[in-house]
Amino acid sequence: MGVTERVWAALTAMIKLEDKVVRQGAVIKDHQQKIEDLTGRMIRMETTMELLMRASGQKRIG
Repeated sequence: MGVTERVWAALTAMIKLEDKVVRQGAVIKDHQQKIEDLTGRMIRMETTMELLMRASGQKRIG
């Protein structure tokens, strides 16, 4: 294998690796958004539960 072929193979490998990194970044960004959405939902659920418990006269657990 000549120098040109090795350089071309290295460039091709780098381009493929960059594509994989970009795709992983998009997946991670999507997962982060889902986590943030779930965190917001959990906060709303905790708040609702707290208000309902206070309205029923029960003390907070935990």
